[in-house]
Parts: sequence; C-alpha cells; structure tokens
Amino acid sequence: MPGAAGRLAHLTLDPDLQRTANRLFRKLGIPSGAFVLMDLKSGRLAVYASKTARGPAQDLCAAADQPAASVFKIVTATALVDWARLGPDTKQCYRGGLHAVTRSDLEENPKRDKWCATMAEAMGRSLNTVFARLASRNLDADKLVATARSWGFLTQLPFDLPVEPSKIEVPAGDLEFARTAAGFWNTTLSPLHATMIVQAVANHGAMLRPVLVSYVTDRDGNAVFRAPTTPTVLRQAVRPETAAQLQPMLETSVATGTAYQAFHDATGRAYLPGIKVSGKTGTLTRSSTREFVTWFVGYAGTEEPEVAFASLVINRPTWQTKANVFAREMLRAYYAAKGAPGVTAP
Repeated sequence: MPGAAGRLAHLTLDPDLQRTANRLFRKLGIPSGAFVLMDLKSGRLAVYASKTARGPAQDLCAAADQPAASVFKIVTATALVDWARLGPDTKQCYRGGLHAVTRSDLEENPKRDKWCATMAEAMGRSLNTVFARLASRNLDADKLVATARSWGFLTQLPFDLPVEPSKIEVPAGDLEFARTAAGFWNTTLSPLHATMIVQAVANHGAMLRPVLVSYVTDRDGNAVFRAPTTPTVLRQAVRPETAAQLQPMLETSVATGTAYQAFHDATGRAYLPGIKVSGKTGTLTRSSTREFVTWFVGYAGTEEPEVAFASLVINRPTWQTKANVFAREMLRAYYAAKGAPGVTAP
C-alpha cells in the first residue's frame, strides 16, 4: 500500500484470502458488506475486505454506522453475568418477541409463558424476550452502558486506520431499555470492533490491538517501521471468569441455533467437519431505506480457537445471501488452504 514520501506499507493480509473475499462479494450477490479475519494469537489481520453498493468506496470494516442488532446480546449477556451473577444455564420462560418486544412480552405470566430457555439457548436462537426480560429485571441503563464501555463502545479504538467508535444510546423508559438490551436499535458497531469483541471472548477477556500494517519501507527499501512481534493487549475487557461464561452461550448458534442451517447441508453434514465455530447472528431491517442488515461474528478452531471474524452483509429488499453464509464460505477458504480434513474450498 503506497504511502507518503515514497513509503510503502506492507500489510499482514493473506492475498489469496483477500481475493477470495472480493470474489465472494460478487458470487454471492452481496451489494454491500465487510469481512474481517484476525489471528487470535497475534492480532494480525488475514482479511480486511469491504464493498459498497453505490457511491464512493467506503471502508465498511471501520465504519460504525450499521445497527449492532442481536450481536449486542453479547454485551447484555456480559452485564447479566457481571452484575446479576447469571450464567449460561439460567432459565427464563417467555412468549412472543420473535420480531419485536412489547410491554406485555415483559410481563411474567406462567399461564401464557409457554416456552422456557436457558441463556445459552436464548443466545443461540436469538430469543429477544428472554434477554429483554432478564435485562429489565436485573439491569439498568447505567450498568448496560458501563458494560458496553468495557467492551470498547464509545471509545476510539487504536488501529492502523481511523475507526469510527461504536455507539450506544439508551432512550428513557423501561420498554425502550429492554428493547435496546435485546438488540433493537440504539447501538451501532463496526466489523473491526465486532472482531475484537469475539476475539476477547475467546482469549479469556483480553482484547488485542488488531494489526494491519506489518512494516513500512522508505523509497530505498529500508524499513522505517515494524509492528511489534508480540501481541499488544489493549485492555482486559472482561474478567476471565466472565469470558468463560460467555463461551458456551456463543457455541449454540452453530450447534443448534440461528446459524445451524448455514453451517450444515440438508443432510445435517457440517461444511467444516472437525472445526468448532462459535458466534452470534444479528438481523435488522432499516424501515427508512429497506436495507436488510445481517451479521455473523465469532471465532473458530480445531482443538482451540484460532481465528476471530466478523461478517456484515447489507442487502436490498430482495436478497441472496446472509452474513452467516458469507462467513462460512470464508472459513471454508481459510481451512481448505490449511489442508483441514473434509473441508473444501468455496
């Protein structure tokens, strides 16, 4: 990447994977979107890809103008663990809340609450009412915002390029607070920040500084900058004990939840056999633009987590691909290149 005064920035990106991401934008019919892939041990980025449907090119990886949607449930779950001492096995009965949360959905009623789920099941199936009720009963705006700040919201994140801070603004009123906690509006997120969050969950709560520029040379080829050879820990975003409580919650999305179909074929066979993928989906439709926004963020590995990722897809009203399928195809490319048994390239 050319720089000022004849300098040249040498990036950490994997050229083959970067080209695969750009090819998949076209193949999967993605109008706008982004994909970030980070090595969990070093913080170095293997993929940093962005596409915009119209207008000038924009770095969507670093932009925080899209709703966090149900990805924000990771923040809410953190607050419930830290402030209320709840955990993945905490059970909550519920009704409704599939596409919206109403005031009646927040009311406990054993006669009408036909279903029950643990927090882990609610995370995997993105059960809005479960998170709305638990947050309404155990948290308040100050606790939720404080937890979001610990994860890096409202903060300028150190990176080799400018990153827009992810936002949270909790409106007044208990219903709007519950909706925010469940992931309905009032929060935004950048794909780079989302990658850092799930990386920290997998890394015992320690958030690494992502690295894009490996080294810089001057016009004579002399190195004038080199990234540190050891990873830089930005913050202990959450306690290791909290991260350990979040991990089983994120395991359920692919195992039994909203990402199951994307990662398994019609016979139930995994597209990534022998590779454990944990994560969280998110879906919202912007009524003003009719854009259909989907997320899938998470981490993957064989015996232990190896990479963290964030997939963002911004579709028109008619669409072909969600973010979880885009992420699956990128992970197939990554693990096929590594020679993982049974994994084919997309």
